[in-house]
Amino acid sequence: MAMDLSWQFLFFSLVTAFHVTVTVAQEQPLRHFCINSTGNFTSNSAYETNLNQLLSSFSLNTPNDRGFYNFSSGQGSTIANAVAFCRGDLNSSDCFNCINDAYRELRNRCPYRIEAIIWYDYCTFRYTNRSIFGVRDVDPYFFMWNSNNVSNVDAFNQALGSLMDKLRDAVQVGTSLGKFATGSIQVTPFQTIYARVQCSNDLTQYGCRSCLSQAIVYIPRCCDSKQGGRVSLPSCNFRFEIVRFYNRTPADIDTNDTTTTGYKSNSSRTTIIISILAVAFAALLISNVICIILRFRKRKLKPQKHEATEEGDEIATADSLQYDFNTIRAATNRFSDADKLGQGGFGAVYKGILAGGKLIAVKRLSTDSGQGDLEFKNEVQLMANLQHRNLVRLQGFCLEGNERLLIYEFVHNGSLDKFLFDPAKRPYLNWEIRYKIIKGVARGLLYLHQDSQLRIIHRDLKASNILLDAEMTPKIADFGMARLCPVDQTQGATSRIVGTYGYMAPEYIMHGQFSVKSDVFSFGVLVLEILNGQRNNAFQNGSYMENLLSFAWRNWKAGTAMDLVDPSLRDGSTSEVMRCIHIGLLCVQENVAQRPNMGSVALMLTNYSTTLPLPSEPAFLMHSRTQSVMQQSEDLDSGATASSGSKNDIGVVSENELSISETYPR
Repeated sequence: MAMDLSWQFLFFSLVTAFHVTVTVAQEQPLRHFCINSTGNFTSNSAYETNLNQLLSSFSLNTPNDRGFYNFSSGQGSTIANAVAFCRGDLNSSDCFNCINDAYRELRNRCPYRIEAIIWYDYCTFRYTNRSIFGVRDVDPYFFMWNSNNVSNVDAFNQALGSLMDKLRDAVQVGTSLGKFATGSIQVTPFQTIYARVQCSNDLTQYGCRSCLSQAIVYIPRCCDSKQGGRVSLPSCNFRFEIVRFYNRTPADIDTNDTTTTGYKSNSSRTTIIISILAVAFAALLISNVICIILRFRKRKLKPQKHEATEEGDEIATADSLQYDFNTIRAATNRFSDADKLGQGGFGAVYKGILAGGKLIAVKRLSTDSGQGDLEFKNEVQLMANLQHRNLVRLQGFCLEGNERLLIYEFVHNGSLDKFLFDPAKRPYLNWEIRYKIIKGVARGLLYLHQDSQLRIIHRDLKASNILLDAEMTPKIADFGMARLCPVDQTQGATSRIVGTYGYMAPEYIMHGQFSVKSDVFSFGVLVLEILNGQRNNAFQNGSYMENLLSFAWRNWKAGTAMDLVDPSLRDGSTSEVMRCIHIGLLCVQENVAQRPNMGSVALMLTNYSTTLPLPSEPAFLMHSRTQSVMQQSEDLDSGATASSGSKNDIGVVSENELSISETYPR
């Protein structure tokens, strides 16, 4: 059977090789939409006449901006406008043919619709009676995915995220081919990700980046763990695969693949086929070797298996994440104080360096935990499967005697609070970085609430639990040891409250009721803190202390909302800042039903055509009822997912946990 699968892979590689090199234009479109919201036109109307004239003078000699075309016919209310753009790696002839085909096909499929859009692999074409030149549109959209899964999802996702970030940065400023770029990144010696990213050339730098950021948000929904995928919006699109599907161009930022390809070049075609065949042969050989090794290892480990139960199977899987205690002790110089990153209520965090030079952060949990080994392993297994660029990655654990260690990726810039609440460091957080942090945290929460296999409620979202990597990308930490409905809890309430005063929703503080909307409340507080630069529960307004939420609400009502904003941000985008204040206030509504979910929040942050509802007065009761115990946090200065050691951390469900997360099966 293994041999059959290997030959199937070889055959697929051969087919793929020819697919990469053949450049015959696609006959069928990928997707189209006949837009309902703008209505229909009647036969022989002035709009139809203008629509028929749109491409009347279109030819190979029509002036264009590197494959981007802007058409217009007529004037006034009956004007017909169209925008078309082709992939930057196409020649002018293929682009011309694709646009002509798209126009004819769209007229046939949407005969009387005022607005419509169609996507081919080579081009995008849309028409309407409104002005769309320079307008960033993100709706409608579609996505497609490769049905094959990747073997190492974590490594693949990390590489894909890095590649998409680089391509987005390149595209937004433009390349020699307009707002189009291609590139690749190596995941393993035998696997490379190839991707292309494009924006419509009429978009501004911000419009392009915003559009692509919205598109990238859909990756966990459409293509998580898949070998390929594509997301297409009206103003931008991207695609990635594990085989190259585009022609090399000057806009290729590939740093791993050194092969060269000329457009429709026979010699290059031969090179590609030979290369792919070589990889296929190597994969065939390796797959058989791996099968032999796995069979031998399974036979060797079988007598050590403790139970022939479902739980035993989970332990076997968790064991693959287990580190040897001596290895971790050596990596941290015997847990020396010189390598200690911080001390929390549930243990210390140490910086470690593995033998290969890899940096890690090690959480050494308290030794008096009453949690069983099986439960500990199962929880580690669960959290290690959470994979998102805006979550700190749990890489493994160590369990030996009373020692329980959690091994995380090392995050170089430590926690957000060390920048945000430090007057000396705060200026480093300009508006672009703060906006990036807000959107990244929103995407991370959306994954926990909606896109992961289990619904996870963080319950302790705060600035000290947001870590910043070398590029200031935010990563949510301390969502850690998730529980599958402990015996003293239900899905909607708990008898033991965990979290941090100032961030907890009122229904959670007073009644123990929690939901995804509890995290939304905490996110709203965090957004307002990021905008203001001060802690919610230690907000200084002149000579007296005031709740940050009440201050934000008073200024919002008075029309002076910008008074809330850190003075160092006054040079940022006023519209973006005001929108974030608006979203922050919506998230901290006292009425749970009035708070948006994180899906809506993520959309609000990226789609400026979305109308925001007006906020009501936010909840202030947590300030008045807990003022006596609220003190400034003393969180860890850590590059790891370390516990906050603040004095305002309250009741704990399990002593060896940093904060408890709730997980609900879909």
